[in-house]
Amino acid sequence: MEQVNDIRSALPDPLEACVQVEVCQNPYSTLGKQPIKELVISLLKKHRRAYGDFLITEFEDPTLAEHVKSVAICDTELNRQDNQVIDLCRARLSVHVFQLQDEGAGSEELDDENLSAANHWILPAADFHGLWDNLIFDNNVKGDLIQYAATTLLFSDRKVDCNVISWNRVILLHGPPGTGKTSLCKALAQKLCIRLSDRYTYGQLIEINSHSLFSKWFSESGKLVMKMFQKIQELIDDQDALVCVLIDEVESLTAARKSSLNGTEPSDAIRVVNALLTQIDQIKKYPNVVILTTSNVTGAIDLAFVDRADIKQYIGPPSPLAIFKIYHSCLNELMRAGIITPVQQLLDMRALEVVRFIENDATRLSLRLRDIAIKSQGLSGRTLRKLPFLAHAMYIQNSTVTLEDFLSALTKVVERQFEERNSLEK
Repeated sequence: MEQVNDIRSALPDPLEACVQVEVCQNPYSTLGKQPIKELVISLLKKHRRAYGDFLITEFEDPTLAEHVKSVAICDTELNRQDNQVIDLCRARLSVHVFQLQDEGAGSEELDDENLSAANHWILPAADFHGLWDNLIFDNNVKGDLIQYAATTLLFSDRKVDCNVISWNRVILLHGPPGTGKTSLCKALAQKLCIRLSDRYTYGQLIEINSHSLFSKWFSESGKLVMKMFQKIQELIDDQDALVCVLIDEVESLTAARKSSLNGTEPSDAIRVVNALLTQIDQIKKYPNVVILTTSNVTGAIDLAFVDRADIKQYIGPPSPLAIFKIYHSCLNELMRAGIITPVQQLLDMRALEVVRFIENDATRLSLRLRDIAIKSQGLSGRTLRKLPFLAHAMYIQNSTVTLEDFLSALTKVVERQFEERNSLEK
């Protein structure tokens, strides 16, 4: 066992488990990454200990104050199996310095049609900043995806023969609508670009609009697919770029393939889909590309595509524990914004477990939030994130509100959601 551990420790894995530190550099700063890294490491050693994720936005050091927007220790829960305190003086710190791009999304238009074939972002993008941290799941799906990317890069670096060991660089996230699949794909692309900022100068995210791939003149659709992947190929040819290709609602492609095979769609449709699958097979050989796909209707995806996915991860509705974490983060944000006032400490689920869910003055409101989370089971993550806004809009008349009154409003809006759902079903 010791020999195996020695071999693993010798592998130059850029995403390996250690203390991950993400440094957001000011957009106007021209200071090099290395001086910033050295100052950040010195800053963290002065803190000595960390008890989990935390964010620093104010700096005594004038150089950091001028050139750095924030320093974040992040994803500690993905790498630790217990509640041990992190010793920042002895820990191996992996510091990633990045600057956000604020240009927004560009658009690729279909020829002679007013339809968008794809959106693309230069990464890391301001549009996705903080998205990763706000995605909450019941299992360790985020950690699994990062480790998948690490193994993909390691095998490429070591030139593992893909004819002996096969991997396709394709991830498929499937499950009902509103569970965060597309957001997770975009957040993962952003996270990889930040974590690999020493390897790749920048990233590109290409989001393909599946519905627009099929022209009303099917004979033109094959040309469109080829043109799109020619553009993607140009991006991949730049070895300084990490290219993430996102195909949302991929079932719409494979459904068209099935219809063609059944004779209900023109034969051109199957040629378009086959062309798409062929292009995916061709670009997977490049080390700087990752293909991300989502599906709302798992049963509609045929095996030809499913077999290409290395990871087929189900993303379902959140459990009460995940719902509690979502509400917890929303309420903390409202307290930060001064809408819920005065600021009060809400215990997390781990702290409530320690006190065995016994109600007292310190735990009362946190336990009440837990009850609301249990009542909210069955709502999608997309809906849950809207409820704090709806609670204020419908049941609170003032610009500020106490935490207790807000929890009352949140209870009412949850009950209303289920009433509206029942009415729609009837």
